[in-house]
Amino acid sequence: MFAEDEARLLAGAAAGPAELAAWTARRVAGEPLEHLVGAVVFCGLRVAVGPGVFVPRQRTAALVARAVAAARAVRGHRPVAVDLCCGCGAVGLALASAADLAELHAADVDPAALHWARHNLGPVGGTVHGGDLYDALPRRLRGRVDVLVANAPYVPTAAVGLLPPEARLHEPHKALDGGGDGLDVHRRIAAGAPDWLAPGGVLLVEVGEDQAPVLAGVLARAGLQAGTTPPEEDGTTVVTGVLTGHPSG
Repeated sequence: MFAEDEARLLAGAAAGPAELAAWTARRVAGEPLEHLVGAVVFCGLRVAVGPGVFVPRQRTAALVARAVAAARAVRGHRPVAVDLCCGCGAVGLALASAADLAELHAADVDPAALHWARHNLGPVGGTVHGGDLYDALPRRLRGRVDVLVANAPYVPTAAVGLLPPEARLHEPHKALDGGGDGLDVHRRIAAGAPDWLAPGGVLLVEVGEDQAPVLAGVLARAGLQAGTTPPEEDGTTVVTGVLTGHPSG
């Protein structure tokens, strides 16, 4: 975004000259614009965010598009969807706004993120749960999830320090750091997915282009039919895993 655009957004959101001056100083110091103005536009929707919360990236629209297509492909019933590692709930909100869902559940381990997720998902009927991945979800969802979307952290630990200061200094470390190769959380998601997906249900995740083949192998070993999309211009790739039979657990 150009500086002129940022200045316009700050001026439009500030309550007066004093707040505008304070916000400008904080922005110059590196605080994310979205944290200052309290929102980000994602998939054409206004998503509320605040300090200390991961800011949805525009590249994640590709993940949403695939999840919407998967939800619309469900036949015979309205789909049940889960947004794991939901953060502020942006992915779940975009999915629920574009697809006719029977249920939307979202989960995150970060209490700060849960506050914003409840704010964003309440109006679309989403239910937000606090806890670690599947431990947060109601047991009644086991074997019933048609669309399981997870925008989990996938930055390798060694690369976190190379991120822009807006992310490195102002977003939660656990929302960025994906472990040695960036796929630690994804391995846990893959391992549990067969027990939670409905037959024919699909898991969708976002990773970097070089990580996609590795993750596809992880999903295949977990018993899912793995696939990858062509990478976006920045290398972002969506990896999918379909449960073609019945869960083993």
